[in-house]
Amino acid sequence: MIRSIRRIRGRHNLSTRLISTALLVCAVLLTSACSKKELAVPSGAAAYEVIGPPDLSATGELYRLVPGDTISVGIFQEPELSLEKATLDAVGNVQLPLIGQVSARNLTSVELSQSIATLLARKYVVDPKVVVGVVERSKQLVTVEGQVTEPGVFEIDRTYTLLSALARAKSPSKTAKLDEVVVFRTINSERMGAVFNLQDIRAGRAADPQILGGDVVVVGYSSVKGAFRDFLQMAPIFNTFLLF
Repeated sequence: MIRSIRRIRGRHNLSTRLISTALLVCAVLLTSACSKKELAVPSGAAAYEVIGPPDLSATGELYRLVPGDTISVGIFQEPELSLEKATLDAVGNVQLPLIGQVSARNLTSVELSQSIATLLARKYVVDPKVVVGVVERSKQLVTVEGQVTEPGVFEIDRTYTLLSALARAKSPSKTAKLDEVVVFRTINSERMGAVFNLQDIRAGRAADPQILGGDVVVVGYSSVKGAFRDFLQMAPIFNTFLLF
């Protein structure tokens, strides 16, 4: 009778342990899955979908205005309506005589000229001739962090790409993980990120993405290369072969 009770208790304890173990495993797997979901950052082709294609308006007449740019507005035979300098506000608007606030963000100088002419023609000037020029472009800053030689904040223009931004930081360090270069960008008021493979970009197997003002570039760390660096530093001290 006592042996039977002990067997039953033993089986009960074993079942309890098995159930606890199963629950623990499920919890670990669930936590791991959640962590992966939270940390998931698009890479490869998906990364380029997040960052978007290069901005063809970065140079020349196709340059599109952004907040902080300083422009000139000339109106033929209307000097009192013309402005030598006018700076776009934080949302990309410019204040002009008579017509007041005009949205200039993401417009070329030609498009803004046409927009101003249309507004003036409605009430104030007959067949106005408007010329808008870009006096000074606003400063655009990019932050480069992680495994680079000289991390920091650098001023760039809109011709910059990932490679040129990394060059400003004196290139990735020897411990950098070149297939995990992350670019963070604010798109439609949301912070987004994408992973790029620097080796593929250098080899021409992938496009070199454009870097914009406000971007943050983080170069990953390779634990293997880091360990190899530590090994090289330790070897002369021990003056012997070390397991690596």
